[in-house]
Amino acid sequence: MAILLVLSSTSLGDAAGLRPVPEGNRHVEQPKVPGASVRRTRAGRTTFDDKYDKIRDLLGKDKELIRKIKATASDYRIDPIHMVGAIVGEHTYNVDAYDRLQSYYIKAAAYAGDRFRFSYDDETISEFVARPQFSKCEGEDGSYGLWTCREAIWEDHFRGRTVGGVSFPDNRFSAVFFQPFYAGQTFGLGQVNPLTALMLSDIVSKTSGYPKLDEKDAAAVYEAIMDPDKSLAYMAAGIRKSIDDYASIAGVDISTNPGITATLYNTGGSHQRAAALRARGGMPTENYYGWLVNNKLEELKNLL
Repeated sequence: MAILLVLSSTSLGDAAGLRPVPEGNRHVEQPKVPGASVRRTRAGRTTFDDKYDKIRDLLGKDKELIRKIKATASDYRIDPIHMVGAIVGEHTYNVDAYDRLQSYYIKAAAYAGDRFRFSYDDETISEFVARPQFSKCEGEDGSYGLWTCREAIWEDHFRGRTVGGVSFPDNRFSAVFFQPFYAGQTFGLGQVNPLTALMLSDIVSKTSGYPKLDEKDAAAVYEAIMDPDKSLAYMAAGIRKSIDDYASIAGVDISTNPGITATLYNTGGSHQRAAALRARGGMPTENYYGWLVNNKLEELKNLL
């Protein structure tokens, strides 16, 4: 299989006059892993090394999954190593890998049968975003712009405040309205957040042909991010968006550094982070999650 354009001898940076991010890690030692990840791993009576080995071995023996990763990466014009890095990072620091891919399908089917909705304090998300504060978002073009605008309105007008007699938590938009089971919740092979899926819905629909998501149909959103085939598309779309944001906003090509794309997959907010990089200058650096991906890069490439 031919190497994709973004990692070919003519890199994205060469073609567009962007500043390429050097390969490898900028940090000599791995940045500190957040306490929540440490506690979650200890509670599972395992270690980061064990979790890394488990997801690496799952990828290594599942040739069909690797074939799907390569095909999806090609659709979104990214190198598949970016998707492998994101999967490895999520299953090393955030969740444990299932022993086989089929388990993800079974879990997705179980959730697809549940009845639930996105809401807070009996106000559904569709009712919430109908409030007048969100009227400026209606002119946004596409799902990414629309939900990014709504997230910004949440931060500026509702987070940690009492509005119209309702006291709203001092927490992220996604945690308050889009996690009906428990906080910190992401799902599936790619551990995609429901709000992220809604943001990427237009890109995925256009590229992969899946139906656009609707916040009124929470079950369909969860089915999309838990079904391994569909979740790969949302993973790839998010990585593609990060690469495009850093190119268009910061003038930087991150397409040749999987540790940076993995970092952004972990943190989210590529648009805002690219703008911050443009303001301060320099190059982006990897976090603990991206550091692992770059540190294990040759081993991970062998999976492909």
